[in-house]
Amino acid sequence: MDESASTRSQQYLTFTLDGEHYAVEIERVREVLEFTGANKVPRTPDFLRGMINLRGDIVPVVDLRLKLGLSPTERTIDTCVVITEVTSDGEPLVLGALADSVQEVIELDPGAIAPPPRMGARVDTAFIRGVGRREDQFLVILDIERVLADDGLRALAGSLDARIPSGAVEAERVGDAGLAG
Repeated sequence: MDESASTRSQQYLTFTLDGEHYAVEIERVREVLEFTGANKVPRTPDFLRGMINLRGDIVPVVDLRLKLGLSPTERTIDTCVVITEVTSDGEPLVLGALADSVQEVIELDPGAIAPPPRMGARVDTAFIRGVGRREDQFLVILDIERVLADDGLRALAGSLDARIPSGAVEAERVGDAGLAG
């Protein structure tokens, strides 16, 4: 018997930003990379950390903390780039999203996810799909499409291709075990 999409559990990649726990739908995640740096590009928004060379493809890297109105991400040994694929203007767009650390892939039933809070959230609720709970932790489930596909990132990504130096930082792969892609 087939379950409807509204009752089927979904997998999420969990990660931390500024000490808080977040999650995104695993279908949007291609892979997770170690953050070794990014080539900065002048005259771009503050939240655009730069670009990386991912096996020959130029990928813009967004600082999720800045995009969500938090303090800038500080590079540590645990800092990762979550490579995502979102849709912008009907076209696929591959973007990197900085996370303080990546935790695990979990499964949540739709009944375990509450609607976005109306008040008191540290993040603009337009970017929140819901709030899940795992053991003693709340997970802010981000609508990664809304977070990354706005602010003209498609046009920005296209224009940056020509401005990236040929010796762009090559991303190092952490792994993609258990990640859909």
